[in-house]
Amino acid sequence: MADFFNALEQKHIDFISAQQMFFVATAPKQGRINLSPKGLDCFRIISPTEVAYLDFVGSGNETAAHLLDDGRITVMFNSYTRNALILRIYGRGTSHAPGSARFTDLMEMFDDAPGIRQIFTIAIDNLQTSCGYGVPIFETGEERQTLTKWAEKKGPKGIEDYFQEKNRVSIDGLPSVK
Repeated sequence: MADFFNALEQKHIDFISAQQMFFVATAPKQGRINLSPKGLDCFRIISPTEVAYLDFVGSGNETAAHLLDDGRITVMFNSYTRNALILRIYGRGTSHAPGSARFTDLMEMFDDAPGIRQIFTIAIDNLQTSCGYGVPIFETGEERQTLTKWAEKKGPKGIEDYFQEKNRVSIDGLPSVK
C-alpha cells in the first residue's frame, strides 16, 4: 500500500496544497521525540526536493533544537476527506532566523504576521504515500486566531522577551539557536 518517491510530483503538490494542517516530527540523538501540529497557511514548496514552513513563537522550540542536534525531520499530511491519503516527507531540516539572508529570501513566499520565529527548510531525502484508510473523515472549521492575537498583544519586544525566556533551550536542555 505504501509507495516511495525521491521527489515531489505534481500529484503530491496538489495534495499538499489542499491540506489545512500538517504535523512535524523531530528527535534529538538522545531525548524526547517531538510531534507538533501546524496550520495557518505556513507551508510552501520551493522545488520538488525542498520545502519550507513558517514557524511561530510557541511554548517551546524543540524542532530547532533537534535539527541542530540531529537534523532529521518528518512532515506528515493527512487527508480527512473521503479521498483517503497520507503523505510523509522525510528529510534534513535547517532553521533560518529573521535577519539572515535565506530568511529574507524565503519570506517573500509568505505573508508577514506577528510572532514569526523562524523559517524551516527541508531538503527532501524521500517521501512516502500510504492509504490513510484508518483516518476519520471530518470537516475542518476555521483557523484559530488565538496565536495571532496573543502575538499582537505582546508586540515585538514582548515576543523577543518570551523567546529569550522560553525558546532558547529544548525541554531536554539542548540549545535551539546557534
